[in-house]
Amino acid sequence: MSKDSKFCPGCGQPIILQTLYRILQEQKSEEKAVLGLDIGCALLAWDFLPINTFQTHHGRVTATMVGFKRGRPDSLSFAYTGDGGAYAIGLQSLMWAAMRNDPITVIVANNSVYGMTGGQTAPTTMKGQVTDTSPHGGELDPMTGPELLRSINKKAYLARTAVNEIQNVKMYLTRAIETQRQGNFSLVEVLSFCPTNWRVKGPAMIEFLNNMKEPFKMGEF
Repeated sequence: MSKDSKFCPGCGQPIILQTLYRILQEQKSEEKAVLGLDIGCALLAWDFLPINTFQTHHGRVTATMVGFKRGRPDSLSFAYTGDGGAYAIGLQSLMWAAMRNDPITVIVANNSVYGMTGGQTAPTTMKGQVTDTSPHGGELDPMTGPELLRSINKKAYLARTAVNEIQNVKMYLTRAIETQRQGNFSLVEVLSFCPTNWRVKGPAMIEFLNNMKEPFKMGEF
């Protein structure tokens, strides 16, 4: 179904991508699907799934997939990105796509750090969380993307879940795809494991992810 993973051992992103592909298979929509990848850990999904996939510039994956959807309105257009690509450098493009209600689906893998560059503080770093650039703990509350986008778009489908809630990952992605088919914007944020930069393993990895569910509320918005 897919090639060997290039992600770090224990990373949650293959779970997200495999779930997306299972949905497309069930819907017999693989040929209509196009996956745009942001720079960062998301780029490791290059050639991972047997669907049309291409790389974009950092923070520009949402804008790129909006353009693709306008050129190919019959496609299923997915923008796959990390929390940095969505909520930092890519926030402007994301917000305008939501405001225009562009019919694409954005999938955000939120691991609370900048993963590919070594684990620095990200927009989603939690208050008190220690990272390479916040050795005394993060000072701010984290960015909450779906809640922000709800304030500017009442029609969009917006949800947040976690990779250890796989049934919800599948359900929310399915609803996001249906929302795109109906001509509306959708975004699903998935809390994802990052044992390399969290510097944890085993049960501590699960504990870290579950602790993220306090500032990042689960569910549909």
